[in-house]
Order: sequence, then C-alpha cells, then structure tokens
Amino acid sequence: MRGFHVIRYDNRDVGCSTHFSQYPTLDFDALATALMSGKRPDIPYTLNDMSNDAIGLLDALSIDRAHFVGRSMGGMIAQIAASEYPERVLSLTSIMSSSGNPTLPQTSPDVMAMMTKPAPNPFEDEAGFLAHSVSFAKRIAGTSYPFEEDAYRALILEEVQRAYDPGSIGRQIAAIAVSGDRRPRLATIKVPTLVIHGVDDPLFVPACGEDTASAIPGAELMLVDGMGHDLPHQLYKVIADGIERTARRN
Repeated sequence: MRGFHVIRYDNRDVGCSTHFSQYPTLDFDALATALMSGKRPDIPYTLNDMSNDAIGLLDALSIDRAHFVGRSMGGMIAQIAASEYPERVLSLTSIMSSSGNPTLPQTSPDVMAMMTKPAPNPFEDEAGFLAHSVSFAKRIAGTSYPFEEDAYRALILEEVQRAYDPGSIGRQIAAIAVSGDRRPRLATIKVPTLVIHGVDDPLFVPACGEDTASAIPGAELMLVDGMGHDLPHQLYKVIADGIERTARRN
C-alpha cells in the first residue's frame, strides 16, 4: 500500500492471539481502589508486555525496523515501543490515544459505564448483544459522518465469530490503567511523529491528543473535525495521507 508493506496483527487477548481467559473476571471497583491506594493490582499483563509483543513479532518476521501506527490502546503500545526500542521504530503515528497524564480530563461516566457493562452472550442473545455493541459504537462516534449501523453490525458479528472472550476488554483496560504517566517516555522519542485525534472523541477527549503531541519533541498534531473515537471510511484518505507523510520524513 503506497509502497509500504502493512502488518496488522491481533494484540494478546483478542482475535486469534493468545488469550488469558484463565484469569478471573476483572473487578473494576477493586482495580480503582488498588490504584487510588497506590497498590499494584494483580493483573496478567501490562502495556509493556504488549509493546514487547510487537517487537517480538518483528523479530519473528526478521524485520529490523518498522513504522508504528496505533489506534487507541494501540497508540499507547506504539508510544512505548518508540520510546523503549528507538532502534526498531522508524516513525510513530498515535491515533485517538493519550499520554497517561493523570491530570487530563477523564472519560465521561456514561461512556465508561457503557464500555464496562457486561454484554449479553452473543450465542444466546444475538439481538441483545448487537444492541449493546451498536449503542456503544454510536455513543463514541463522531458527529459529521453518518453512522453506518448495518456495517457496524456486520463487523461486530464477524469479530464474534473470529473470537469471543468477554473478559478480555477488562484485562486490557487494567493494562492501560496501570501503565501510568508516559510523558517522561514520550519526551525521549526522536522519530517523526504524528498524533491524530478526533475533535468529537468522548472516550479520550481532544486534550489527550494535544497532551501526547506536546510531550513528544517535534510531533505534529492533526485534530480532525467531526471525528470521534472511530474511523469513518470518509476519513481513510486523510488518515492514510498523514501516516504516509510521517513515514516518508524518515
């Protein structure tokens, strides 16, 4: 694609990657209590582990260096890779992500509640599962582009058929929660960096993208009007142009 070979992979605990289903379902109240008291929660993995997974994949494919692009949690993983493995990362594009700065505005309670509320089992109540998933997708979508419900429903069902692990989202939220403030790490990044963020993002508000860009020396910030915590197909070219421009700076 545009002269680049794209590698897209499943993070641990999702898709066809390694799952950690043997761990108990995450207790969000217990997680919050532990974090507020300064204790380290007992969780199966961290974002550092997930960043190491990306580098391990490059090793397995005999690739010395690559351009890293990550979305949401993937942006955090890419940020850590760029800071911890500077010799392996050619450029960084962090999309709809955050710096981990604890002073940033938090996700609104209703969005967090929707994200963490258990969904019906799709194999027992497909209609209920779809209603739950589509409702959340609508809530975090932007305002300038039509919400294509049929396409979302098809994608959700495709994902379920590929892999279903209702506990994985909690384990990944925990990995994000314990990652802490990444700004000291971000300050060490020297590769060309682009931070893309939707102006309408209710999950990670625009200040999260702005803070990420300000923490990385020389980073470019692209705020996209009408974009939420989603990537409507109308913006594919804009996003791809930004990724390519950033990659070709190195």
